[in-house]
Amino acid sequence: MGTETIGADTAKMTDEERDQAASKLVDRFSLWSGAAGLVPIPLVDIVAVGGVQLAMLRRLSDIYGVPFSDNLGKSVIASLAGSLLPASTATTTAMGVGSVMKGLPGVGTVIGALTMPVVSAGATYVIGKVFIQHFASGGTLLDFNAPDYREFIKEQKAKFAARSGAASADQSTASGRSASGKGTASTSP
Repeated sequence: MGTETIGADTAKMTDEERDQAASKLVDRFSLWSGAAGLVPIPLVDIVAVGGVQLAMLRRLSDIYGVPFSDNLGKSVIASLAGSLLPASTATTTAMGVGSVMKGLPGVGTVIGALTMPVVSAGATYVIGKVFIQHFASGGTLLDFNAPDYREFIKEQKAKFAARSGAASADQSTASGRSASGKGTASTSP
């Protein structure tokens, strides 16, 4: 689907429909980013996640009718990541350590495989939500100022953590039910 087609489709959308489409897109790209975090080669995973984030930003720009260029998109994502450092040094450190740990045989590979996808998905989710907010308020890539979104970023990180925690709890409960269901089925006549 070309940019012209996407722009024509989104021009007919209401603001609510546009925000909904953008939220679904961010959710999907967050999953893709988590998958990119599984790339077993150190530092290549970080490049793959960056590519996913850039593609998400391009698509969000299309949805909101904001002009996009790869170079500007890269610098804006870097700016946002840079402003996240004070707020989430742990996240940035976890992403780098998770990537590098993949190079260590055994335990390092396991730690990297468990850390990188979650951190990558979370960072992509927050970046996507920030740009939805920015573009919905009439902003462009040229007037983006990452520090303006510090409080919003904190809120989005908390939402992602709550969603991730709820998803983990739901999976644990479901597997517990299926395990107890199997046990019950085997003891019934």
